[in-house]
Amino acid sequence: MEKNVGSADKTVRIIIGIILFVFGLFYTAYWWGIVAIIIGAVLFVTGLLNRCPAYVPFKISTAKKKTEA
Repeated sequence: MEKNVGSADKTVRIIIGIILFVFGLFYTAYWWGIVAIIIGAVLFVTGLLNRCPAYVPFKISTAKKKTEA
């Protein structure tokens, strides 16, 4: 699997993912708390894996291209 998430994108995804997940844990009595948990988990996992499935159909990549030596 080719990486399509760069280092800055990865950092932002992980931080926002953790914030949303924790926020959602405190507000699970409301529907938006559950949504925050789901979105936070997705952002966190895509940050850890350096791969975003939503980028694939649009051929977006924030990862640096490897140069062939």
